[in-house]
Amino acid sequence: MSRIVVTGGAGRLGRSLVAGLVERGHEVVSFDRTRSDALELASAEQVAIDLLDAGATESALADARADAVVHLAAIAVPFSAPEDVIMRTNTGLAVSVLGGAVAAGIRRIVAASSPTVLGYGAPTGWVPERFPLDEDTPTLPWNAYGLSKLVIEQSLRMLQRQTGDDVRFAAFRPCYVIAPEEWDGAVTQQGHTVRERLDDPALSAPAVFNYVDARDVAAFADRLLEALPHIPNAETFFVAADDALAREPLADLVPRFFPGTEKVAASLTGTASAFSNAKAKRLLGWSPAHDWRTELAPERTDAHV
Repeated sequence: MSRIVVTGGAGRLGRSLVAGLVERGHEVVSFDRTRSDALELASAEQVAIDLLDAGATESALADARADAVVHLAAIAVPFSAPEDVIMRTNTGLAVSVLGGAVAAGIRRIVAASSPTVLGYGAPTGWVPERFPLDEDTPTLPWNAYGLSKLVIEQSLRMLQRQTGDDVRFAAFRPCYVIAPEEWDGAVTQQGHTVRERLDDPALSAPAVFNYVDARDVAAFADRLLEALPHIPNAETFFVAADDALAREPLADLVPRFFPGTEKVAASLTGTASAFSNAKAKRLLGWSPAHDWRTELAPERTDAHV
């Protein structure tokens, strides 16, 4: 059992992550601007704090006496705020939390990045070298959100160069997160339901049809924190479902929405994900346990699926 600080614990992913870590026997402390009734039910401690205040953050992290930090706090949706605000907020949070954790003597530090660092959806076009996309795919962010997430990854590597292997770091890129209640019809962070994303491929296309169940992210985080001392330091992982959030083959869908990808998309098989989770499987022994075919109730799933 570990004592873990989760920043942004009151958010969509944060609530599921905190609950999942508590279920696995960890003591969890949520650092967020607000308190959450859901976290009260999960028996997690909560600290209301402005994480952009670096001094207060370092002090609170020291007081928490945690073994590990999982940093989620961020503006979580591209273009949901002005570009300068997203950049300033997300990078400021990274410096405050990650640097504060090192200064507080915490020896396992994990931060959430995003698949958007790859740059899909760029107005000038996007054609990757190959599919599936993985941790070796070049990063080409084209907006402040994607760039701020890449800065988070680079901040971890910067701190690793300062501390060597005395502190263990990792970044993870969770795909489009679906919270448990969203399988039952609650709207996703883009304002429509999972079923609507399946019925209209244009809704899932901006994310290249990726997704992951929030509970699988919690299981991943548990495995990662346990494995940190035993894997290469400052690694980055994709956290993705095995399949895509799509009914049609991706070899047909991807070129429809990303012109010029016909040749590279031909390697995609059926509705298997365009994002590889092989590294997490290989290094951590993690595999996703949830997918849209089993999570959507049968009566709400087309008979031919």
